[in-house]
Amino acid sequence: MPRFAANLGFLFCELPLEERFAAAAKAGFKGVEIAFPYHLTAERVGDLVAMNGLELALINAPPGDWAAGERGLAAVPGRRQEFMENMEVAYDWAEFLDLKRVHVMAGIVPEADWEEALETYLENLARAADLFSDLDTVLTVEAINTQDMPDYFLSRPEDAARVVEMVGARNLRIQYDLYHAQIMQGGLSDFLDSHIEHIAHVQIAGVPGRHEPDRLGEVNWPYLFGLLDSHGYGGWVGCEYHPRGDTRTGLAWGRDWGLG
Repeated sequence: MPRFAANLGFLFCELPLEERFAAAAKAGFKGVEIAFPYHLTAERVGDLVAMNGLELALINAPPGDWAAGERGLAAVPGRRQEFMENMEVAYDWAEFLDLKRVHVMAGIVPEADWEEALETYLENLARAADLFSDLDTVLTVEAINTQDMPDYFLSRPEDAARVVEMVGARNLRIQYDLYHAQIMQGGLSDFLDSHIEHIAHVQIAGVPGRHEPDRLGEVNWPYLFGLLDSHGYGGWVGCEYHPRGDTRTGLAWGRDWGLG
């Protein structure tokens, strides 16, 4: 059975953030993921996770200036020092909370800068992987579709797999978001079959609309969940979608897996 984690930046947003942990546990989730928890302290996040019997499945490393449109710095030329400073912040969180996965965002890069950005990206990922080498933490890279995030440097899952191969670090893996992947290239089951050993985290949302992963969209979710099970996937499946209404009501899709 897949292990579902509630993304607390998307689900239970009718509640203040600190109340979403308890709401997720009450709804049957055993894990949570938080993209950017840094306005809280690591101690507070750890307490909220522990008090509610949850596991913190994933956080993102600091992405730069989000309000100014930055979406990570790993592939952005000229920002290597700042990138590593942000990774040191993520390292401290991972060490304190015994985190198993940290997502490293690539960033927004104009197409004209692609070659320099690729060199920057590979070097920064290698340096970040080396920084985290003494922790039991996997760094992940995620392909994000160009409709939701234009000019994001990494947009196709095949490219994410190639980057992981090129860097060659044991603690660098793929974060496979099936919503982004379906929009960009489809072939979800083929990619899972071919790359499952390199996938450390999965995320889901319905296509189109980024709503509940139910039968109203174009993806056969029960089949894919069964495929993950058949491959022995033991990681988390992050629920990173916008509920159509109340979060808990919308969890009807997950009743067969203990949610709702």
